[in-house]
Amino acid sequence: MSKIRVAVIFGGQSSEHEVSRVSAQSVIENIDKDKYDVAMIGITKAGQWLTYEGPVEKIGSGEWQSVAQQKLMEEKTEVKEAASEIAADNSARSIFDKKTKAPIDVVFPVLHGCNGEDGTIQGLFELAQVPYVGCGVLGSALGMDKAYSKVIFEKEGLPQGEYLVFSRKQIYYEQEDVINKVEAKLTYPCFVKPSNAGSSVGVSKAGNREELIKALDIAAKNDRRILVEEFIDGREIECAVLGNDNPVASVVGEVVPCNNFYDYEAKYQAGDSSRVIIPAEELEAETVEKIREYAVKAFKCLDCAGLSRVDFFVHKQTGQIYINEINTLPGFTQISMYPKLWDKSGIPYTELIDRLIELAFERFDDSKREYTN
Repeated sequence: MSKIRVAVIFGGQSSEHEVSRVSAQSVIENIDKDKYDVAMIGITKAGQWLTYEGPVEKIGSGEWQSVAQQKLMEEKTEVKEAASEIAADNSARSIFDKKTKAPIDVVFPVLHGCNGEDGTIQGLFELAQVPYVGCGVLGSALGMDKAYSKVIFEKEGLPQGEYLVFSRKQIYYEQEDVINKVEAKLTYPCFVKPSNAGSSVGVSKAGNREELIKALDIAAKNDRRILVEEFIDGREIECAVLGNDNPVASVVGEVVPCNNFYDYEAKYQAGDSSRVIIPAEELEAETVEKIREYAVKAFKCLDCAGLSRVDFFVHKQTGQIYINEINTLPGFTQISMYPKLWDKSGIPYTELIDRLIELAFERFDDSKREYTN
């Protein structure tokens, strides 16, 4: 029986490029080599797609890129942009088959942030008619856009904090009006974040007007739409979801950040200072089950598929649950929250990868359309 050929795509044009590489290295190192033949495709920050055949450990460090580019020069082949390859071959599928030098069966995109989990590359997979791990175009786009996901969460009755949404132009040209609206509805402290970004990139906590102005400017540099949210004095609780039409929720875990909040540094640069507690302690059983119920509901109402991690706040005084956001392509290293939650739920890392690939094929078969004249 021949192996399933999996193209693992990593890197990408995103502020989360480095995180993506580390996640991809972990996936490649732990995938069942008896069952899968792995082809590695890296996307540089400049948008260059490169086939990589070197040591897996060079992916996380970033050394892979020079190795792949050197090999390309030695072979005297020309790197083409994805769009020009489609035009030349009249087939989106050819991008993957050319890059991997053999037909592939399924794509595992380990791409965090914009251009990776926002529906853009998922659209390319759809055009290529190739199965892929994770949410489709719609689910990815909605999950990535915090403002629009909040609109749908509200429609579905999921509890969440107060928020306001502004455009970049409003921030730059109507700043006084923006500040007045924030102070009237949310007061201080409040959180300011890009609507489309991940890993807390561009997120700030503002405790006064001066900090709000600075936070709005930082967020506006990362996206054209900016979200301002009320501060909730809560414990940060996370739940993983796995499946397609009948998803299931994991045990819940708690993040205890080392910083003022769980920002990029606390997630990836603070060593062991931030703590993860799985399962979360001192939560009422009813609260845990409600969080798991809300996680599945959020997953389904955004039409997600494969995997997502749903983040919540549980108010420290009242115990009230608030949904914060959904992550449709969460970090995937062995120490990342998503795999750890499933490991504690009885699905070890390698088996989790296997299940996600199975779900990709299931979703692909279910999404087929018949076109008749």
